[in-house]
Amino acid sequence: MPSGTILLADDDQAIRTVLNRSLGGIGYQVRCTGSMSTLWRWISAGEGDIVIADVIMPDGNGLDMLPQIKKLRPDLPIIIMSAQNTLLTAVRATERGAFDYLPKPFDLNELSGIIHNALEQPKAPSDAEENTPIVDTGEQDKIPLIGRSAAMQEIYRVVARLVGTDLTVTITGESGTGKELVAQALHDYGRRHDGPFVAINMAAIPKELIESELFGHEKGAFTGAVMSSMGRFMQADGGTLFLDEIGDMPAEAQTRLLRVLQQGEYTTVGGRTPIKTDARIIAATNRDLRQLINQGLFREDLFYRLNVVPLRLPPLRERLEDIPDLVNHFLNQAAEEGLPTKTVNPEAMTRLKAYPWPGNVRELENLVRRLTALYSEEVIGREAIDAELSGTVSLDFAYMSDENESLGTAAERHLARYFKAHGDQLPPDGLYDRILQEIERPLIQLSLAATRGNQVRTADLLGLNRNTLRKKIRNLDIQVTRGLK
Repeated sequence: MPSGTILLADDDQAIRTVLNRSLGGIGYQVRCTGSMSTLWRWISAGEGDIVIADVIMPDGNGLDMLPQIKKLRPDLPIIIMSAQNTLLTAVRATERGAFDYLPKPFDLNELSGIIHNALEQPKAPSDAEENTPIVDTGEQDKIPLIGRSAAMQEIYRVVARLVGTDLTVTITGESGTGKELVAQALHDYGRRHDGPFVAINMAAIPKELIESELFGHEKGAFTGAVMSSMGRFMQADGGTLFLDEIGDMPAEAQTRLLRVLQQGEYTTVGGRTPIKTDARIIAATNRDLRQLINQGLFREDLFYRLNVVPLRLPPLRERLEDIPDLVNHFLNQAAEEGLPTKTVNPEAMTRLKAYPWPGNVRELENLVRRLTALYSEEVIGREAIDAELSGTVSLDFAYMSDENESLGTAAERHLARYFKAHGDQLPPDGLYDRILQEIERPLIQLSLAATRGNQVRTADLLGLNRNTLRKKIRNLDIQVTRGLK
C-alpha cells in the first residue's frame, strides 16, 4: 500500500476535494490548503513527504516558491500543476527544481504514478547549479510553441527535461509541424543559450557542397575554393548545430558526421589538423529514417548516434483543439507586423477545425496571413474560409456535394479544383504520399472499427498482410481501442 504525507496547495476547492479523496483512498495522508503561506509553514516545520502545488494562488506563486523550498529542503519532491499550459511553464518548473510538471486537467492515474516515483527516488541532495538548466528569464513573455492539447503538453514536458542537458535529439514530424521551433526552444532555454544557434538544411544544399558547408574548407581544396572558409560546426562552437532534413544527407557526409560524433573532432575539407568541436547536435527529418536504413540510404550507426532522444511532433490534424490558440497567435503576430487587426467568428473557426491541414501549422499560418492581408472584413466568417480552402486537397466527406459520389470521382473533382486554383504554380512536393495517407488513415480506422479492433480480421478485410497492417497502424500512429486485438 502507498504511504506518505502529501502537502496539497490549490485555490480550487473542487480540485482539493477530488485529490484528497482519490489519493487518500489509495493510502496516502493528504493535507490540503488554499494558501501558499500555510504550505510554507508546513514545509518549514518539516512536515510532508511530497508537495503538490498550483502555480497561481491568491497569496503567492508556486513557481516563485520553488527555489525557497529546494533551498530549505532539497530532498522534498515537488510536483507543479497549472492551467497555464505553455512551454515556458514547463521549462520554469523544471528549471527551479520541480520533480515533475502536470498540466490541468490531468489523469489521476498519471499523478499517482508520478507521486510513487517521486517517493521512491534516492534521497541524495542534488546540486541545483549543476542540474538546473540555465534559462534566459528575459524571455518571459515570448511563447515559442503554441497549444494546450495533450499532445503538445507532452512535448512541453519532454523539452523542459532536455533543456538542461546537451543530449543529442532527433526531431521527427511532417513538414510544417514546427521542428525548427522546437530545436530553437531547446537552444534558447538551455545552458547554451548564450552561444550561437546555427541551422543547415541538407535538402537545400547541393550534395557535393555539404561537407564543405558543415566542416569548412581550405584554400585550393577544390575547384572554386579561392579562399579558406569556416563551416557550420565552427560557427556553432559553444552553441547548437541544427541539422534539418538529416535524411537527405549524402552517404559520404554521413560517414564524416559519424566520425565527428564519435571522436568529437573533425578536419576541414583539404585540411589535416583535427579541430575539436563543442556544439550540441539537434537533427530533424520528415522522413522515416528506419525505412531509409532498410533501403541502404542512411547509416544505421549514425542513426543511433543521432537518435539519443527521439522527439515526434504531432501533425496538426492530431491536435485540432489547438487551432483557436494558433489562429489568435497568428492574428496578433500579423497585427504587430502592421497588417490589419482581425478576428475569426465561431462558425469560421469550426470550419478550420474540420480541415485536415496536410501542410500543418505552416499552412494554417499562411492562411491567416492571407486572410488579414486580402479581406477587408474585421471579422472573418465562414465564407472567407470556404473561399480560401476551396482549392485545397481535402477528402472531407462533410463537404462533398453528392453523398452518392464515388471516392474516385470525389478525389478527381477535388484535385482538379486544387490544380485549377493554383494555376501555373505547382503544389509542394510529396503530393502523392499526402493523398495516399489522407485516404489510408481513415480507411484503416474505419475498418478496425467495423471489425471491433480485430487486426487479423481487418487485415483480411483490407487484403493486407497482417504484419503490413501492424506496421501501418504503428507508422500512422493509429490508436486501437483498448481491449481489442
